[in-house]
Amino acid sequence: MGRQRVLSGVQPTGNLHLGNYLGAIRNWVEIQSQYENFFCVVDLHAITVPHNPATLANDTYAIAALYLACGIDLQHSTIFVQSHVPAHCELTWLLNCITPLNWLTDMIQFKEKAVKQGENVGVGLLDYPVLMASDILLYQADKVPVGEDQKQHLELTRDIVNRFNHQFAKDESVLKLPEPLIRKEGARVMSLTDGTKKMSKSDPSDMSRINLLDSPEEINKKIKRCKTDPVRGLAFDDAERPECNNLLTLYMLLSGKTKEEVATECADMGWGQFKPLLAETTINALKPIQEKYQGVMDDKGYLESVLRSGREKAEAIANETLTQVKAAMGYALPL
Repeated sequence: MGRQRVLSGVQPTGNLHLGNYLGAIRNWVEIQSQYENFFCVVDLHAITVPHNPATLANDTYAIAALYLACGIDLQHSTIFVQSHVPAHCELTWLLNCITPLNWLTDMIQFKEKAVKQGENVGVGLLDYPVLMASDILLYQADKVPVGEDQKQHLELTRDIVNRFNHQFAKDESVLKLPEPLIRKEGARVMSLTDGTKKMSKSDPSDMSRINLLDSPEEINKKIKRCKTDPVRGLAFDDAERPECNNLLTLYMLLSGKTKEEVATECADMGWGQFKPLLAETTINALKPIQEKYQGVMDDKGYLESVLRSGREKAEAIANETLTQVKAAMGYALPL
């Protein structure tokens, strides 16, 4: 029996930040040798909210380059662009036709984002979870690394699998039921300006996040100005001090120290002592990623060859699944 398969992806909407890295990509890197991995740049998802057409292509290449810079190894993993594999759109339509509307309107993320967009909300935002389900199911993924905020979408994917197999699979299941892979520590990296909110690319303030490509000067500035509290002495897991817990967690994850080591080291610190320490640790942790990213972006031919090879491998598997789905639904397949 071969290795289990993993599928995940990130939208090409702005620069990746520490939340993306610590909550997702670093976990991919650490586990990739255990699985057969497919990591895509989900550019179809990127247009479910208003986007900038002038930057979408460049952002797509940048995210793929950051995958490589963060340590995604092509010996274990395939990197490709979602829109380069047409089967994603076709399977989404097929699954749309068996997915009850109320399953989608009940999605928490749709409700939250729809409020922000008002009357301009598009059908794509509502249908986002079905596209996500198609991404996963095309590759018959066994495991899906997801953050806490995506668990509901994965549950919907599982509901769609059960519904499809019940309606159309006669003897054996056509679609595989995926399981979540959730990192316990660092799964939700919080904003630098509000420790109760997740670090997000959609936050209007760039001061709320540390981007993977931020300069040392930018990192120092953001950490110096990040929200803290007047209490001296730093400790984890105090419900009254969400920013303290978040910053200590960042230091723990970026330094490679244990929670116990960080708790002991920082117990008697004030913010004036801790913030420079966190800034220095962050700069040192991101430096090799930034250097490798620049090397990849300077060799566009190499990056294009990676994505071309990735598309060919992804497309072969996706088309096989799509054919099985269409056959189960009764379609006349091409001769």
